[in-house]
Amino acid sequence: METMKQYIQEAEQALLHTYNRYQVVFDKGDGVYLYDMEGKKYLDFCAGIAVFALGYNNQKYNNALKEQIDKIIHTSNYYYNVPSIEAAKKLKEVSGMDRVFFTNSGAEAVEGAIKAARKYAYLKDGSTDHEIIAMEHSFHGRTMGALSVTGNPKYREAFEPMIGNIRFAKINDFESVLSNVTDKTCAILFETLQGEGGIFPAEESFLKQVKAFCEEKDILLILDEIQCGMGRTGYMYAWQKYGVKPDIMTTAKALGCGVPVGAFLMTEKVGANSLTSGDHGTTYGGNPLAAAAINIVLDLFEENHIIDNVKVAGSYLEEKLDGLVSEYDLIETRRGLGLMQGLVLRRPAGDIITKALEKGLVLINAGTNIIRFVPPLIITKENIDDMIVILKSCLDEITHQA
Repeated sequence: METMKQYIQEAEQALLHTYNRYQVVFDKGDGVYLYDMEGKKYLDFCAGIAVFALGYNNQKYNNALKEQIDKIIHTSNYYYNVPSIEAAKKLKEVSGMDRVFFTNSGAEAVEGAIKAARKYAYLKDGSTDHEIIAMEHSFHGRTMGALSVTGNPKYREAFEPMIGNIRFAKINDFESVLSNVTDKTCAILFETLQGEGGIFPAEESFLKQVKAFCEEKDILLILDEIQCGMGRTGYMYAWQKYGVKPDIMTTAKALGCGVPVGAFLMTEKVGANSLTSGDHGTTYGGNPLAAAAINIVLDLFEENHIIDNVKVAGSYLEEKLDGLVSEYDLIETRRGLGLMQGLVLRRPAGDIITKALEKGLVLINAGTNIIRFVPPLIITKENIDDMIVILKSCLDEITHQA
């Protein structure tokens, strides 16, 4: 049997070098813990980048997928399948949206949202030069359309030209948005809570100003809920905290809790006046296996009162992280909502994250100097206490070295 080190060496020879991976091979998971090939146990505050909301090895989830595999995995969208119909109905209920298109990923959901917005505008005036306003420091994905609305030049510059007619404003700065509006603006797009860009929540006043402006001008509001959605902020979708309903919404990550699936949803007004037969498609999107994952995830969210747990655990996590801010000069501030939190450091976060991994705690960054906390949504106060103990030991070591 090959060792963990041997597998890592093989990976370096076989896989394209697009990731700077940590030197660990995870083998299995259970609850909020991961185990590497050598049996070492890790407390997971990453959840596969906000994906594994229900934790690992949930037997009801596993069994639902096994049952679907034994029935049928794929048929194509030339035909109906029961799991996707049920998933669409459930997703409509929890989101308050009217129409659903299933994708394979968050990036594909963003691609579809862009196309829907442009088609909506095209049907109004027959023009193809419409513009979309996105936000600086945003992250929407790596495919060309999603990359075009990602507000970080370092991700885009090697792949120019992007799709055209994209303008960038500052989140929580309504005047910045207004200064980018032209008579060609067809949509305003942003994450309700920016993730990769630094854990920046959109402020209620900003959301409401943009929404009112969009309604006045018949501009579409597109909210990206790929990372901050699915209960992570204490609401099924973060915009529901403020009652600011988008015209189009993207969702993914925890939607399938590990099975690759995403979706973009829209209001009936957009659905009836945008994409139609032949405008958009995907081979795997909404196939029976992916849809079965959505169904069991949404059932377990309700059955296990996941949102209630996020409200309790999220408040406790905020309290504990605020305590670290007070205690350590190297921490500048905390920001975030629910179980999507960030500690902003006065130095790069990389060595702290590496030390934490060595001590059995999985963390990730959000930008160079921010530690991001996106644990499974089943996390408990005791798990949070355990995380704080490990993190403090890492911070103490860094502080003493300085």
